[in-house]
Amino acid sequence: MENKDIVLSGIRPTGNLHLGNYFGAVKNFLKMQETHECYFFIADYHSLTTHPHPANLQGNARQIFIEYLAAGLDPEKATLYLQSDIPEIAELYLFLNMNAYLGELERVPTFKEKARKSPDNVNAGLLTYPTLMAADIIIQKATKVPVGKDQEQHLEMTRTYARRFNTMYEVDFFPIPTAYNFGNELVKIPGLDGSGKMGKSEGEGNAIFLNEEEKSIRKKVMRAVSDSGPTEPNQEKSLPVQNLFTLLKVVSKPDVVQYFEDQYNNCSIRYGDLKKQLAEDIVAFTKPFGERIKELSSNDEYLRKVMNLGAEKARANAQKTMREVREIIGFRKIY
Repeated sequence: MENKDIVLSGIRPTGNLHLGNYFGAVKNFLKMQETHECYFFIADYHSLTTHPHPANLQGNARQIFIEYLAAGLDPEKATLYLQSDIPEIAELYLFLNMNAYLGELERVPTFKEKARKSPDNVNAGLLTYPTLMAADIIIQKATKVPVGKDQEQHLEMTRTYARRFNTMYEVDFFPIPTAYNFGNELVKIPGLDGSGKMGKSEGEGNAIFLNEEEKSIRKKVMRAVSDSGPTEPNQEKSLPVQNLFTLLKVVSKPDVVQYFEDQYNNCSIRYGDLKKQLAEDIVAFTKPFGERIKELSSNDEYLRKVMNLGAEKARANAQKTMREVREIIGFRKIY
């Protein structure tokens, strides 16, 4: 059997999947599950840095799992699992923390930013987030990790910890993972607020979710930021208007996009008409996802089966890795 590159990606269970998640990552995962050995997990350990209520933690993790399946991830082709179903990750996290240093952890931009925003919640989990991420990746011997710009330094630290382990124990054990950004296929989906990317934390009305009600989609799109319109032919688009066209290109037919491009370039565009069309096309695009999510949400038996299947495979690999890690470090065999 041909050896495939191992790909791994995790998502925190902090809300529903939105169009940015789908076009920026999940759509590419669907292609990768056909050509790579893929591990996609729900990072519920990571979410503990913000102290979610137990019911919310379980419910959010379940919902993301459902939405991954509804979006087309196939448990027969990829390994889908909950991070907390693999306790070996926590053991490797402990070992990596023994060789992670305060200075390097404090310099991580995302740590500094979160510490600035929430000075009363600068916990050890937040500080050692990069070592937990490293444990997630190297415990499965992943060689490719799809990451956005904000995660590149964390991945570089994963590479550092893998090399540090290999050097310290004079072994060639952990592969050094590389970033995978899908090349020209990477799509950055903008939010509706006129700037930046679509996201769950960017404020109400910025993101459109795969499981969103039609009325809510239309309301959000009609309120999307635009400008006063072009004043001369073929004028460069402002960022908010370019954002609307970016969304149009991923959900609408090419002739629809061209129609509004022409309208913009000859200064006759009516943003209200563009937004109405965009809203209808988003509704049509998300409807099948919503139906599938509803269907899966009522099938607890199937969800348990899929979760158990993924956990079994991911944990078998993790257990093998940790048996070897303990032996390399020098712990007495107890199994």
